[in-house]
Order: sequence, then C-alpha cells, then structure tokens
Amino acid sequence: MILVTGAAGHIGNVLVRELVNDGNDVRALILPGEDVSSLEGLSVEIVEGDVLDPQSLDAAMHGVDLVFHLAGIISIMPGQDNLMRRVNVDGTRNVLAAAQKAGVSRLVYTSSIHALSRDWLGKIDEHVPFDPDNQAGEYDRTKAQASLAVLEAVKQGLDAVIVCPTGVVGPYDYRGSEMGDLLRSWLRLRPHLMIEGAYDFVDVRDVARGQILACEHGKTGEVYILSGGRVRLMEMKQMVQDVLGKHSMTIKIPTWLAKFASLFTPLFYRLTRQVPKFTEYSLETVQSNSDISNQKAKNELGYSPRALVTTIGDTVRWWLAKEGKNHIL
Repeated sequence: MILVTGAAGHIGNVLVRELVNDGNDVRALILPGEDVSSLEGLSVEIVEGDVLDPQSLDAAMHGVDLVFHLAGIISIMPGQDNLMRRVNVDGTRNVLAAAQKAGVSRLVYTSSIHALSRDWLGKIDEHVPFDPDNQAGEYDRTKAQASLAVLEAVKQGLDAVIVCPTGVVGPYDYRGSEMGDLLRSWLRLRPHLMIEGAYDFVDVRDVARGQILACEHGKTGEVYILSGGRVRLMEMKQMVQDVLGKHSMTIKIPTWLAKFASLFTPLFYRLTRQVPKFTEYSLETVQSNSDISNQKAKNELGYSPRALVTTIGDTVRWWLAKEGKNHIL
C-alpha cells in the first residue's frame, strides 16, 4: 500500500494517477471535507486526516509500505504565515514521526526548488544548500526547514529521498494553480499586461514520474531536482496562443513600474480576499537565476522530462475540454 498526502492537489492527483496506472494500491490522504473531484473515477482508497493531527496520521499509515508526502501550503504573499509554517514544517515532522513509527520502507518528500538558496551564482544543482533563513519569502523558508527535517530523520534511520520540482504546469489542474490560471488567462484573446521574465517550468506528469523514479532508484538522503526547461514568459504566452491559432496584443510593463505596483498588491489581495497573482515574490522569482540542472535526476533516476511546447499544448487542450472553448474565450 502506498500513501499519498496532499493527494487531491495538482501534483498529488497526477501522482495518484501514475501510481494507479502502474498497478499500485494507493491510499489518498485528504483533509476532512476537502474537494476530491480531482480523484474522481480513480481506483484509490480515500481517507480523511490532517498532517497536524498525529493520530490521524498513525491511522493513515497502517499497513503502508511507501509514503509520498506532498501536503503543504503555497503562498506568494509577504510576511509570516503561521498556518503555512505549521503545515509545511510541523506537519512534515509529524509525517516523518508517523512513518518511522509505522516502519515504512521509504518516504519521498516533495520539496521545492525555492527551498534552495537564491543567492547561488551560476548553474543551480543539488550542491546548492537548503536555506532556512531565505529572505525571498516565508514559503521558501518553510520548505527549506521541512527539507532539513527530512534529512535529520534520515540520520535517525528513516529511508527518505527529497525531490525539488521547479515551476509546475500541466493538465489535471482542477483547482487552478497560480501558473495554471495564468495560462488559462492567455486563452482569452484580449490585450495582456506582461513583464519581462523567465523561469524553469516542468510538466506535472514528469514531476509525478520523477517522484516514482526517486522512490524506485533514489539514494537514501539524496536530493533530486525535477526541472524541465527555462522559458521566457513572452514565449510561453506565444505557445499557449499558438494552440488556438490566434494571438492577442501584449502590453509590456516596465520592470520599475511592476516593482512599484508590487508594493501595494498584497494589501489589495487581503482587502478583496482574492487569490494572489502578482506580488514582489512572484516578480523576483521570474527575474531570479533560473539556470537549473536536472542532470543528476537524469543520470541516477532515468528522469526524462518532455518538451515544454508539448506540455503547453496538452494543458490548453485539457482546459478547453474541461470548461468549454466558448466559456474560456
């Protein structure tokens, strides 16, 4: 039996699909009352629990051989976030303790490229250390601290491996991730405000396969970067609209103006209670070092990500099929 925490999320539901397609028995851990439409139709055992509730984790771990820990909170907002810290750090420690108690064979922790130091010059690979004091944002710090907790558990005898995906895009994005919503917005043929920037993006299906490969072939205590390829945001918009065969106007926003605006967007999002789309954190991300290597994962795991243009095409077609062309456009 394989346990997947955070199973209803974007990466989680795709990982469950891959595991089920491989013929595995899968148990999906979800929050009480959580929307599980992303798992609908899959042959999976769904159990309710919370990474902040050790008793529910003990129950979920019963009879489990392998654990994929994905449950976490993502935020691009500035400042401290106590719930995110509790879930990402304390929740991971609870999962590690439950896994050790249950005697699982292996645990794969899904960290993030953002858990690594942002001050690194040159190519980013697994030599870059986790930065628990990262000044970029609270999300980065919590993922780094959780990753270090995993490595500490390895020293105590737990067989665990860490994977660090880059910017994740792809189909089966039922909840509308930050990047998924951006891609979907480009389907609307209207003028779009854009900034100059680029980052490394990877197909969610390749991340899921990379997680499985890490479980099968990864070395205990090792970290593997699951990246795809670096692309400019302008190029990504072009790829999206190439699928439609129609293109809209792009209005470039100067970087200085975008930085100025980012000082006020957090207050706007808090007042309107909208999901944050653009903050100083997201701006810094697409202008940061994104020369990222996945060579270690290729060499040791057999990881082989697909071309981003394929990912974009599949994602656009998934959105159109899910919501209807007329509804989106």
